[in-house]
Amino acid sequence: MSNESNNTSSIISKVWSFCTILKDDGVSYGDYLEQLTYLLFLKMADEFSKPPYNRKLPIPVAYNWSSLAEKRGAELESHYTTLLRELSQSKGVLGQIFIKSQNKIQDPAKLHKLIDMIDKEQWSTMGADVKGKIYEGLLEKNAEDTKSGAGQYFTPRALIRAMVECVQPEPMKTIADPACGTGGFFLAAYDFIANPKNYSLNREQKEFLKHQTFFGNEIVAGTRRMALMNLFLHNIGDFESDNFISPADALISDSGLRVDYILAYPPFGKKSSMTFTNDEGEQDSEDLTYNRQDFWVTTSNKQLNFVQHIRTMLKSDGRAAVVLPDNVLFEGGAGETIRKKLLETTNLHTILRLPTGIFYKQGVKANVLFFDNKPAAKYPWTKEIWFYDFRTNIHFTLKKNPLKLDDLSDFISCYNTDNINKRKEIYNADTNPEGRWRKFTYDEIIERDKTSLDISWIKDKSLTDLDNLPDPDLLANDIIENLKSGIESFEEIMLTINGK
Repeated sequence: MSNESNNTSSIISKVWSFCTILKDDGVSYGDYLEQLTYLLFLKMADEFSKPPYNRKLPIPVAYNWSSLAEKRGAELESHYTTLLRELSQSKGVLGQIFIKSQNKIQDPAKLHKLIDMIDKEQWSTMGADVKGKIYEGLLEKNAEDTKSGAGQYFTPRALIRAMVECVQPEPMKTIADPACGTGGFFLAAYDFIANPKNYSLNREQKEFLKHQTFFGNEIVAGTRRMALMNLFLHNIGDFESDNFISPADALISDSGLRVDYILAYPPFGKKSSMTFTNDEGEQDSEDLTYNRQDFWVTTSNKQLNFVQHIRTMLKSDGRAAVVLPDNVLFEGGAGETIRKKLLETTNLHTILRLPTGIFYKQGVKANVLFFDNKPAAKYPWTKEIWFYDFRTNIHFTLKKNPLKLDDLSDFISCYNTDNINKRKEIYNADTNPEGRWRKFTYDEIIERDKTSLDISWIKDKSLTDLDNLPDPDLLANDIIENLKSGIESFEEIMLTINGK
């Protein structure tokens, strides 16, 4: 093993071991991530302000890295608390990193040890892959902490990479994610474009990739902070960069931004709602509908609104790959209207049915919709939709059998990104009825009840082959997934019945 590899392993080990120490004090992965974000940002800013960089950065001397490193005990704790409060009022990326920041490490001795650990490394010269690996690892650990709910902001990285492999974003083009979570789609797109096997970038293209390619929204301050730091550690953006992750609710209005690609996994939960204090002083909530001229239909269904918003954000030749729950494929009313409009105004050419057990929130049954925007036309742009059933008789679990990129290699091959017009069916009614890759024409789709895109054709073996049932833990996981999905559907029905 090389010295560089040894050093990388050593740093990762230190960062992780300290996380364990603080966890014993009641500091969660999420809290540790936040504190690490603040301190890493300050340390790297300090390194860039010195030779050979000598950059002038917007951090007051009274609250820079040195001001922390030289203090101990109660004085350190007090100064750190003040520092977080003062920097949270800054502008630009600095203010976004420190917004609503609080000290979660109550033991000043452990705070000093963490500062000392960070101080001993030269982070500015460390490879982006090393820094990124450390931070992404912590984000994934945080997502596994189901009690915190952080999993809803973390999309499985294997799925993200497969989507990017299919879309194949090009240099000098813009990429957006209107609900970007911790920035997973941006990182995968960046890695794809920066990979010499895909493109040989010149200086202008590298600058564009670093500063002008990505645009996102994330309304949760803590998640937005992690996204900014995650991208920063992966060499996307800079200390003085414009903040390309907006804290605004993407659905409120059309910002006017038009992009070449959208890669997204909109948040869980069907209903958009807002909480307020009623006349009796009690907390209450009401459905939030977005009255936008660019939307085909007004609805409180969050995912249906994201579908409409994403279509608006695309340039006339823009392309999208979006993870959406099953209900978007079959829901009546607004759902049916939106599906018909999507078939008419875009080329909705591919749907990947995803298996259960791959997300950190249980009960999620989802699909990836791939569609290309088109200019106004007399006839529908969608001529046929290709379905890949990656769900029936396929089982994954987060720990024992997690989803890997190789698991999606057959789908990527079938997708045939070089020329989607020369795809070949694997399904054959006579010779291969279990084939997972099958196409349906526009006419076949439009004749279905409610223009439903919820289509499956492979027999579920768990219902017929009782001698070859999956492992008990897989069965249990499937039962949990189905129960949670069912409960969510019943809750939606009850809310509708009660007029809420």
